[in-house]
Formats: sequence, structure tokens, C-alpha cells
Amino acid sequence: MTNHVHLVYRSIGLHRPEIILATLKRFSSRKLIEAIQSNPVESRREWLLSRFQAAAHQSSNVSRFQFWRHDNHPIELWSPAVIDEKLEYVHNNPVEAGWVLQPEHYLYSSAIDYAGGQGLLEGVIVIR
Repeated sequence: MTNHVHLVYRSIGLHRPEIILATLKRFSSRKLIEAIQSNPVESRREWLLSRFQAAAHQSSNVSRFQFWRHDNHPIELWSPAVIDEKLEYVHNNPVEAGWVLQPEHYLYSSAIDYAGGQGLLEGVIVIR
């Protein structure tokens, strides 16, 4: 939530899930670092960049900034029941944390899409 991401995605075709995830992490880390560097009102810019640099120095395969951790916790969603279970878990995280009263009230969640509204991104419905 504030320090991690839950992602449910579908791998179509020949792309292996680990390649898709590696590509997503590479692209998003580059864009997020650029956004932090170029935002003149980001009060934590220097602190954030120094943290990412320190993490990169502890890694053997990262040169400048380490944004994502190298480990992941993938769970195969092999049935509609398992997908529903995991989506409910993800959507209820902000409720359990006490940040919102209803899952669809959390701005950065797809729960609003499942409740019939429109969230920040289009096309996020995995299963109906």
C-alpha cells in the first residue's frame, strides 16, 4: 500500500510472467525516478533519491537507483474463485488499515471499478 504494490495481471501469448514483471519494474522505476527528479515541489526529492542511491550501492546489478526490491511474491491465480479471493484481499487492505470505510473509497484501488464506478485507470477489471 504505502510501500508495496499488489498487481493482478494476465499473461497472454508467449510472454512469460517473470519477463512481463521485469519489464514493468524497469519501465516504472525509470519513470518514477524521472518524475521525482523533475518535480520542483517535491519536498522529499533529495531524501528519496539518496535512499534509492544507497539501495543501489548495496546491489550488484544496479548502477544508479534501486527503486523496486528484487524479490517478488507471485501467486498463481488458477481459478475464478482464487481470483475473487485475492481481489477481495487487495481491495480490503485500505479498509483493514483504517484509511477508508469502503474499499471503493481508496483512490489508488480498482475496487471502484468493481463497484460500477470509474477509477484512475481504464480496463482494470480482471474478472466479473
